[in-house]
Amino acid sequence: MATGIRDKVVILGMGCSKFGERWDCNAEDLMVEAFEECLKDAGVERKQIEAAWFGTAADEVNVGKSGTPLAVTLRLPYIPVTRVENFCATGTEAFRGAVYAVASGAVDIALAFGVEKLKDTGYPGLPQFTRGTFNNQYWANMTAPGNFAQLASAYCAKYGVDPKELKRAMAHISVKSHANGSRNPKAHLRNRITEEDVLNAPMVAEPLGLYDCCGVSDGAACAIVTTPDIARALGKKDLVSVKAVQLAVSNGEEAYFDKWDGSYVATTRAAAKRAYREAGIDDPRSQLSLIDVHDCFSVTELVTMEDLGISQDGKAIGDVLDGFYDADGGIPCQIDGGLKCFGHPVGASGLRMLYEMNLQISGRAGERQLSNPVLGLTHNLGGWPSQNVSAVTIVGAYGA
Repeated sequence: MATGIRDKVVILGMGCSKFGERWDCNAEDLMVEAFEECLKDAGVERKQIEAAWFGTAADEVNVGKSGTPLAVTLRLPYIPVTRVENFCATGTEAFRGAVYAVASGAVDIALAFGVEKLKDTGYPGLPQFTRGTFNNQYWANMTAPGNFAQLASAYCAKYGVDPKELKRAMAHISVKSHANGSRNPKAHLRNRITEEDVLNAPMVAEPLGLYDCCGVSDGAACAIVTTPDIARALGKKDLVSVKAVQLAVSNGEEAYFDKWDGSYVATTRAAAKRAYREAGIDDPRSQLSLIDVHDCFSVTELVTMEDLGISQDGKAIGDVLDGFYDADGGIPCQIDGGLKCFGHPVGASGLRMLYEMNLQISGRAGERQLSNPVLGLTHNLGGWPSQNVSAVTIVGAYGA
């Protein structure tokens, strides 16, 4: 019977480019920037990497569906490279492939890589998907802000929340993320803002204003993973271990049946439940040290707190306004600025979140370092609330 991957794989090293409007770089430049840091952090040579998983979602670095761009750019030693894409969970999908390869015993050392050059697509937001039956059917009249604005409306309707109170909570979320991002030298947006700035900003899709929406960024992030024994043989101490990687993909039930009321994300709840079981967590609110969730919009972060079982259903607003998710709160969220301020290059975001977890748990996060974090959770949400993919990854101190 399957027993999961808890403590079978550790992070040997990670790297992350600076995120932002990197007009001076192409995707390959960003890949090299992240990879050089990763190799140095891991303390290995590229010839020791035995397999790689390459995540990217936009057209800028695509050669069909090939892994060739990664292999050529990094001069990998004729190893298998698998190209993956799973909406905004693409980076985590790459990480999952590398982790499973090591856990299975197929390889000793594997690379997970995510990159996106969104600014070069020419779109002010996420690039439009316009080709193929799926895209023509589902994307023709959809926008990301419009879809997640409906999540906010459904949440208010279900729990009888005053929209003004929801906007206050969303403003607090955005202010918190900007404050955290201001301490992160690799973040796209490092400006501090006030709740008044958020509440008075131009409306994008009611109730989501300008500051409720994450940035569109260029960036790359990567991880090299191996077994605990190999890591120790290489001289690594204070290992950061993978406790769980779980993925849940919508089967369309939310959109086609009446059981879903639009106020939550079903796949996040499914992935979180399995991840907690795999990691041996029975009370995430007391056991998790920090989290980094898919805050593509401020309301998504709020709803995710309930989907992850950290806040009670209908009670996340109170936790947000009480500062439970602030940097000095019970469970700091988006301590690196999150998608909102670190940025959201689609293929890199999942690995960028893990980059911060690795720094925090190993005590190397500099100015934003938390006190003795033990377990960290990352969450990705790709697609739209009615049909999507969710990924939940938990990492922590080895043996914890």
